Amino acid sequence: MAISMTEAAARHVSRYLSRRGKGIGVRLGVKTTGCSGLAYKLEYVDEVQADDVVFEDHGIKVLIDPKSLAYIDGTELDFVREGLNEGFKFHNPNERDRCGCGESFRI
Repeated sequence: MAISMTEAAARHVSRYLSRRGKGIGVRLGVKTTGCSGLAYKLEYVDEVQADDVVFEDHGIKVLIDPKSLAYIDGTELDFVREGLNEGFKFHNPNERDRCGCGESFRI
């Protein structure tokens, strides 16, 4: 089982944590919502919780709750700029479908 991130995502998280003045990485998970059923949730974190599964890539910790890991195993977290927009993208090999608005996905 593994979660990875690109250099671009690691640079973005590192810059944000520096500006924020604290934090150890990001927590990636899923929640039930949207047209297709699941949506990604991503938040900056200051400490590891007892049940977190921790991955580290490019010096940045990615924390996953055990319930979400089955849905996002193998996911690569990327940070991209497309025109005037920028944001995180999730390359999840488990996705089978994505809703039209792009908010949710199905396994």
